Amino acid sequence: MDTRFKNFIKVNLDLERGYETNGDLRDTLLSFSDSYIEFIRAGFEGIISDDSFGPAKYERLTGIEFSDRETLRAYLRRMHDHLFTGAPEQPLPPG
Repeated sequence: MDTRFKNFIKVNLDLERGYETNGDLRDTLLSFSDSYIEFIRAGFEGIISDDSFGPAKYERLTGIEFSDRETLRAYLRRMHDHLFTGAPEQPLPPG
């Protein structure tokens, strides 16, 4: 996983910010360059399809625990859809 993508996850989806659903994350991301937005999109697509990326790795990055890989992937897909395809609500991690 690229360090810049890892930092995006750590900063924006960690235990503190991961539960904020005020809509700022998409707006903030879209204020960056097209190349950065595409880089983050590719990062999400990469971890969603990476069989070695699971709940333990995500928890080390964010402090948020997922019960299993499928629950984590579903959350990441919903986050991807929110950020890149216009899904209206930012998903919440388990709580």
